[in-house]
Amino acid sequence: MKKNECIAACFACVVSCEACINDCIKNGNQECILLCRDCADICALCARLCARDSKFSDELCALCAKVCKACSEECSKHASHHDSCKACAEACEKCAEVCAQ
Repeated sequence: MKKNECIAACFACVVSCEACINDCIKNGNQECILLCRDCADICALCARLCARDSKFSDELCALCAKVCKACSEECSKHASHHDSCKACAEACEKCAEVCAQ
């Protein structure tokens, strides 16, 4: 795993998740909101642990990939009619791929 690539993907995912949360609050997509909150939190933590070369970063990255994948799957359900969900699904999928490495 490339540390800087992981950090960038995680922070991009945080930003997309937060935007998605805002839009989903307006649209009432409860499951999407819950997953995006979890995803944003774990991505932020993962980026921070990777940045400081924590001995736990590999384990956290594996969990982060799992959460990102779940979030991507949920957001994909709404991607055709919500741009923020589409962007979030893409960011989460990218982050899942990078973190899984």
